[in-house]
Amino acid sequence: MALGSVLIIAAQQSPARVYWTMISRTWGSAYGLGEVLHRATPLIFTGLSVAIAFRAGLFNIGAEGQMVAGSMAAALVGGSLPGATPMVVALPCCLVAAMAAGGVAGAVPGVLKARFGAHEVINTIMLNFIIASLVLWLGNRFFFASETTHTAPIIAAAQLPRFGLSGSNANASLVVALLAAGAVWYLFARTRTGYEWRVVGHNPAAAEAGGISVAGAIIGSMAVSGAVAGLVGANNVLGYKHYFENGYGAGVGFMGTAVALVGRNHPAGIVAAALLFGTLSHGGLEVSRYVAKELVDVLQAVIILALIASSAEVRRLQQRGPA
Repeated sequence: MALGSVLIIAAQQSPARVYWTMISRTWGSAYGLGEVLHRATPLIFTGLSVAIAFRAGLFNIGAEGQMVAGSMAAALVGGSLPGATPMVVALPCCLVAAMAAGGVAGAVPGVLKARFGAHEVINTIMLNFIIASLVLWLGNRFFFASETTHTAPIIAAAQLPRFGLSGSNANASLVVALLAAGAVWYLFARTRTGYEWRVVGHNPAAAEAGGISVAGAIIGSMAVSGAVAGLVGANNVLGYKHYFENGYGAGVGFMGTAVALVGRNHPAGIVAAALLFGTLSHGGLEVSRYVAKELVDVLQAVIILALIASSAEVRRLQQRGPA
């Protein structure tokens, strides 16, 4: 906030007015709160995706492509179902399709890592471009040309209801995101599979000596990581656009890395970090009359750098105990 204030003063504006406008227009109004929740929801999914892989000792940079694959799959399934399909069937079908597409996109680099030792960072980055190209190829058949490039709308039964916060875009996909956060916590805190993935992340050699399948942990964690990223389609397609729009939400997958870092790879921390970045994202629009929206991008970067710089000192103070 201090550095942001310096930049605001450099723009010949009042830091107090800018910060007050940002808070009052986000958490201080029903519409602003709804937009914060809407922008935070996909960040929860991508943050959890990055955290799952990281807890298994892997670095998934492919959430961007995995969420595109999941969104496209949800849109195609939701648009192809008969109009009379009930919601109890349509919604699960779309969610499963999104998770399956994202899971496959995540499993591919996992298999390459487990089978050939190919580094998952390079593979996931390259797969982002491959998936984007495959979506465009599919678009030759499914896209409609209008103001934007998008698929046919999904049926009404596949649409998630909105919260009704003064016309904001917040919708029930937030509930799905919170359930996913709870499931990820339970996976790593209460299940044998989560324990094995954590052991592999800490020491693969010790895990293998203890009878844990390292290859299975790598493939499984990357597949689940991709499946959670694919659930971004629940927000973008089922809850908001009601169709897949090419290019919409670009960058959310990469921002998930920052959310996981700020949230320290813990589901509760990721939810809090997503709300923080959601606040900055919508708040940047609200204060654009005073300062350039890019100031918010600077603030996001400063937050990440500050946490990286201070984390070692915080751990040292924690180790000192009550004294």
